[in-house]
Amino acid sequence: MGKGHAPAPWANGLYEIMVTDFPRSFAFWTEVLGFEPTFQRPEQKLAHLTHPHGAPHGAQMMLYERDGDWEVAPMQAPFGRGAVLQVFVDDMSKVAARVTAAGLPFYVEPREKWRDWGDCLGGQREFLVQDPDGYLVMVAERLGTRPLPAA
Repeated sequence: MGKGHAPAPWANGLYEIMVTDFPRSFAFWTEVLGFEPTFQRPEQKLAHLTHPHGAPHGAQMMLYERDGDWEVAPMQAPFGRGAVLQVFVDDMSKVAARVTAAGLPFYVEPREKWRDWGDCLGGQREFLVQDPDGYLVMVAERLGTRPLPAA
């Protein structure tokens, strides 16, 4: 059996995350990472966000302040342990500059990374940062593909 093939380019889903301080998280996702509100329910402390410079189909986030619903286990910071939220953008360096300007530490500094996709190598410029509740977010810009190295 083969190793597979390259993932569909620019695949972005909808991520929904519970936050402890809605205004603080909203500011991080909009002012630092560059998402824009699509709709909000202020009485529920909920917002749907999209990234205007994400993949052609756009990255989507839904933030809502914890209210006890849908919590399958005790919530302890950092949230999202074991999960990495990936957001693909057109220009990773612009987002990285906003992270730096906000005085936030990188979990993984900006870097170029090439990974085995089975039938080729896929490259991206990326960094990782934690949001105010500790969710790990990878912001990446696709660089394209290149052949696997000769065996």
